[in-house]
Amino acid sequence: MLANDSFHIAVLAGDGIGPEVMAPALEVLRVVETTTPGLKFRFSKAPAGAGHYLAAGTALPQETLKLCAEADAILLGACGLPHVRYSDGTEIAPQVELRFTFDLYAGLRPARLLPGVPSPIVGADTFGIDLVVIRESTEGLFASMGKGVVAPEEARETLVITRKASRRIFEFALRLAERRLQRGGKGLIHCVDKANIFRAFAFFRETFDECAARHPNLRAERIYVDACAAALVQRPWNFDVLVTENMFGDILSDLAAGLVGGMGMAPSADIGDAHAVFQPCHGTAPDIMGKGLANPAAMILSAAMMLDWLADKFNHAPAEEAARRIEAAVDRAFAGGVKPREFGGADGTRAVAKAVLAALQSA
Repeated sequence: MLANDSFHIAVLAGDGIGPEVMAPALEVLRVVETTTPGLKFRFSKAPAGAGHYLAAGTALPQETLKLCAEADAILLGACGLPHVRYSDGTEIAPQVELRFTFDLYAGLRPARLLPGVPSPIVGADTFGIDLVVIRESTEGLFASMGKGVVAPEEARETLVITRKASRRIFEFALRLAERRLQRGGKGLIHCVDKANIFRAFAFFRETFDECAARHPNLRAERIYVDACAAALVQRPWNFDVLVTENMFGDILSDLAAGLVGGMGMAPSADIGDAHAVFQPCHGTAPDIMGKGLANPAAMILSAAMMLDWLADKFNHAPAEEAARRIEAAVDRAFAGGVKPREFGGADGTRAVAKAVLAALQSA
């Protein structure tokens, strides 16, 4: 809860390049704090991830969970390392634990092509790409996490789709489509499913239709996941908001990130009714950790998403102003020629951060 007009932010830097990209994101937040009247932060750092698991036997200690529960928002760096696993062979993933602990049912994965950023899609620089994939994050195939059955000759996981969870993710997605429409968006939402084959997805689509009928100002369409994947690489500018089950969303959001420069340009959020986590889509990249090569853009844009969410939750205009300023500064930095390593450029973590900070301070 907002106290003393100051947002309390839990900062979990994570593993690998997580701390390296978190540092410039916090630097950007401190700049907007000092230049935006009415905006204040209180940052509290806490351990989480594979490194802490190796040191203490837990990836998400109770004191970290307590801090996250008390904070206004959670800023999370990439977590996990390929060689560090739980006893069942699965990777350390505190981000997934946070989703279930705080019922963060809406996974937001925006994909926006920034000026100066290359896309593999011909025409993207002319038509633009600005869409968001929304994943239902508590059920679908993820409802089976840790509950799968493995026998000598077969293994089974169970997909679960309930009307309650479907309704709340659809209402969330429909409200987001309306907010985007107010900011000049298309007012378009697609339900992505496989309703022609699976009864569970026919049920999912039916629930979508019920919810969409209550939002007549939007264009509500349905598309099969395979057709959606093809359309995303042919004409991604035709999409606005896509809402789907978790596993489909996991795949499509990575595909969408590839259209706008890759994971280093892909922010994300996991949002519930009371809590929210903001983190880059990319992993911990242990092969480049400590070398200053990681692109911090996704982490910085995740911080902007955090401000946007705080602005909406607390009706806080300065936070919304700061979010727009950060996004505009990242746009100007890339339009001005900054080029990270994944684009074949020479700009590492500090160079990208300096370009964004310069753009922010010169506006």
